[in-house]
Amino acid sequence: MHPQPPNDLRPADDDRPVTVDRREGPYGEVVLRRRGDGGPSGDAVFEIIANGCFLMDTSDGRSERLLIRAALGALPADRPSPALLIGGLGVGFSLVEAVAEPRWGRIAVVEREAAVIDWHREGPLAAVTAGALADPRAEIVHADLVDWLRTGQRAPRTYDALCLDIDNGPDWTVTEDNDGLYSPAGLAACAARLAPGGVLAVWSAQPSPAFEESLRNAGFTQVRTEEVTVARGVPDVVHLAVRGA
Repeated sequence: MHPQPPNDLRPADDDRPVTVDRREGPYGEVVLRRRGDGGPSGDAVFEIIANGCFLMDTSDGRSERLLIRAALGALPADRPSPALLIGGLGVGFSLVEAVAEPRWGRIAVVEREAAVIDWHREGPLAAVTAGALADPRAEIVHADLVDWLRTGQRAPRTYDALCLDIDNGPDWTVTEDNDGLYSPAGLAACAARLAPGGVLAVWSAQPSPAFEESLRNAGFTQVRTEEVTVARGVPDVVHLAVRGA
């Protein structure tokens, strides 16, 4: 029996993951992996792993797209060119969905990992987002979302929708620092960045009744949850809430 080569050296047509890039940053290790050979069938799937925790991959993207569509649907139809803030670039599905909708005005994406930005600008994920990044409405901000919301970096702009996808959800954060986003102070910072009547949409790998209650306690109204069925396990969800006028 021959020993198995490490992930980085396995042939690309092996269904096991191949490490494309691995970097150590201020928030820990972030890894881009590939499954499949990416040949004529185009079946390569890219995965982002942070500190050993699976975040997302390019296999589906329905819930990331729902995050954007649900936020837009919760806004008044007559609100002109609503401004959108996306927290977390990830594999890019949320950004692509936003750019595909002509109703959105300016679109900012806040991403704290330089590696993730590089993978989209110059790496394998450019195949997903090159067109979206070229859209004049789109802007990538390299910053930690929690700090950026609280300190007002890059001027105190407000947005009509905040779509947040920086963790596996309020109950399953990648780093301890992200816990602050779902705290009363973090939700207050989100509300401060929203225009009156603006929408907060938060992606989660599982429903969180406790987070719904936190949203209500923070003064948000019209709190609800939309589900996306997955192949196995509990559904992905998007938590939605509206800032009062």
